[in-house]
Amino acid sequence: MTTGPIPPADALIEAAVAATGLDDFGEPTWREGLERYVDALNDTARLNDVGVAVAGDGVVTDLGTRLQLVEWRRHHPGVEAEEVVRPIIIVGLPRTGTSILHDLMAQDRSMRAPLSWEVERPVPAPRTETYDVDPRIELAQAQFDLVDSIIPGFTAFHELGARLAQEDVRMWTSEFRSMQFSLQFEVPAYNDWLLREADMAPAYRWHRRFLQHLQSEHMADRWLLKSPAHLWSLDALAAEYPDAVVIQNHRDPLKVIASISALGASLREMTTDSFEVERLAAQYGTDIMDGLDRALALRTKGIFAPDQVIDVRYQDFRQDLLGTVAAIYERLGLELTDETRGRQEAFLAAHPGDAANSLKRYSFPQTGLDEGELRERARPYQEHFGVESEQLS
Repeated sequence: MTTGPIPPADALIEAAVAATGLDDFGEPTWREGLERYVDALNDTARLNDVGVAVAGDGVVTDLGTRLQLVEWRRHHPGVEAEEVVRPIIIVGLPRTGTSILHDLMAQDRSMRAPLSWEVERPVPAPRTETYDVDPRIELAQAQFDLVDSIIPGFTAFHELGARLAQEDVRMWTSEFRSMQFSLQFEVPAYNDWLLREADMAPAYRWHRRFLQHLQSEHMADRWLLKSPAHLWSLDALAAEYPDAVVIQNHRDPLKVIASISALGASLREMTTDSFEVERLAAQYGTDIMDGLDRALALRTKGIFAPDQVIDVRYQDFRQDLLGTVAAIYERLGLELTDETRGRQEAFLAAHPGDAANSLKRYSFPQTGLDEGELRERARPYQEHFGVESEQLS
């Protein structure tokens, strides 16, 4: 075990046990990811004092969440019998409209999207009777409000909110197989293990357990889930949820690389004093292309039946957002009621997105990547799904 500003894994485990009074972590699959993550934080993240606190506290929190979920399940054995039936799962590259699509479809009361407050504080299991007034909502919102004071403009660029739909990748942090870590911190060794070596089956088993917990006392007709991270492990997703319906968003991957680099830059600049956007862009220049290649190969082999997958092009989505949502409903065979459409329109009015360009952007040349080389690498993906190349600035 390397030494550094983040305590060793065993010390973090002891801290979580002391904080919760619990010691049963369930299936031990989390241990390898934790150790690799802590090692990488100390080896390459170059954390400042804020970074040490954020990363260390985050690990203890994730371990504590795992302990609490395992303990709750022990006392509520009926949770294990909960069925997750035909979930709708939004995948696709980051910065392709997956978040706004998730939030809009979550306005449908027949959809059960995991909200940020309940993913951050899942125990006790959310209950229908108090779901809209649970005191954990205010606690989570106060935490999110701090982000914009520390990183001005961040929440306008990538909105955070206790009542907004949360990504599946956040559930995976307590399994320690999550791309959230490699976006937030420079941990290339952990990232390479996660994307190229790690078995993601345990992450999806944990994901199901998390959903079973959340739905045990509050459920709608179907789950509505989302994370770009699914793109790298569609095989594991299909194995765990063979009846899932997948919505894959598509956009020019070169534009995505510049955009996600800007998002990651805003996070890393808070936790390190020696940040260079080129290193983050180099990571995504490789990872995104690998993810596209992997997903295209599986899609071509027919990993999903035709009625299980819906493709959404960013250019169509941007031109007619609500019209695209309506078309998705038609493909799903679901009724888009007047009430749901009205709620979606109201949500858009209240959440206009980043129209003001609130956060610092990086032009593609600033990434230091070779546009021609990446464009050629992206060609099979773009041609297969009809994805147009965007103007790069």
